[in-house]
Amino acid sequence: MTTLPRFLTVPQGSFFLFGPRGTGKTTWLLQELPDALVVNLLRAEEFRRFAARPERLRELVRAARPGGDVVVDEIQRVPELLNVVHELMESGVRCRFVLTGSSARKLRRGGANLLAGRAILRTMHPFMARELGSGFDLSSALALGTVPTVLSSDDPPSALAAYASLYVEQEVRSEGLTRDVGSFSRFLEAAAFSHAATLNISEVARECETSRSTVSGYLELLEDLLLAFRLPVFTRRAKRRLIAHPRFFYFDCGVFRSLRPRGPLDRPDEISGPALEGLIAQHLRAWLAYSGTDGKLYYWRTRAGAEVDFVVYGASGIWGIDVMNADRIRPADLRGLRAFGDEYPEARLILLHRGEQRLKRKGVLCLPVDGFLASLDPARGLEDMVG
Repeated sequence: MTTLPRFLTVPQGSFFLFGPRGTGKTTWLLQELPDALVVNLLRAEEFRRFAARPERLRELVRAARPGGDVVVDEIQRVPELLNVVHELMESGVRCRFVLTGSSARKLRRGGANLLAGRAILRTMHPFMARELGSGFDLSSALALGTVPTVLSSDDPPSALAAYASLYVEQEVRSEGLTRDVGSFSRFLEAAAFSHAATLNISEVARECETSRSTVSGYLELLEDLLLAFRLPVFTRRAKRRLIAHPRFFYFDCGVFRSLRPRGPLDRPDEISGPALEGLIAQHLRAWLAYSGTDGKLYYWRTRAGAEVDFVVYGASGIWGIDVMNADRIRPADLRGLRAFGDEYPEARLILLHRGEQRLKRKGVLCLPVDGFLASLDPARGLEDMVG
């Protein structure tokens, strides 16, 4: 695949760049900072050199040209390098440091807080539809996801099937993050049944035949490895009784499909529906991250069962966004959004559907999902995009 431009922009100062493996962090940095001094800790020989003597980074940086860029790729593999970077920053070295990572676990323990205020945080996400341009196809995205390393493979289905095992081998097993890799692998499959659903840790624990505390630890590990995220309930100015549990998502809908066991009793919509909601979720997260706004992503669900899949809330307003995996809109499909609109009259309401027509029904703007994804641009607000 030809290298595609990304929406992420290079900050002026030093920064952390987090993102799951394969989302294109290294490729983007090589394109944006071609003259940077690069330390790639995925290379076995460089990992050994800097793990043995982290101070070698000081020697490299002091010998580099002033004002240049220094990239440390996958810094969580040698978190002690953070101390060296911090020391160099304090000593006034005129360099921009770019520290990439696909796991936040070791960095938290290794003292990433030392750089607080000196290095801002940026995140890299799977491709957005608009980044893919004419190469975006909704059916393909739902089947394979949009992780760059998968889409650029000669055999994307095989690359997707190997993606989760790559994480287990390179992140979980090699770093000793859990004692029982087999149990964690079973958990990955069991958690796939909770993708795009309200997360019930006790049910997942029963499915995995393990304790609730173990599953809680596994969930934290998934989030630390940037493989998954939890979406909190929107509770601002709440009048109705709301549920308290978050929704769970794998970071990419293709990764979800590769992990989700399927059998002859599964209905197609039991997989395609959550995959579609996951695709919307990952796009909205990327759009918010790249736009640099204060907007946050939530969902809304009352104890009575009224639900809205996504709530975007920030200084620019409040939006309720529901997703349906069908091309025919029934009155019942609008109930959650209308209930949300009753609770928050200032909210803009959108229903994304698989049809081809743009409609307005009972105060709800109904948009084709592929067109919505293709128009999602971090340089524009939702109001500009949907009209």
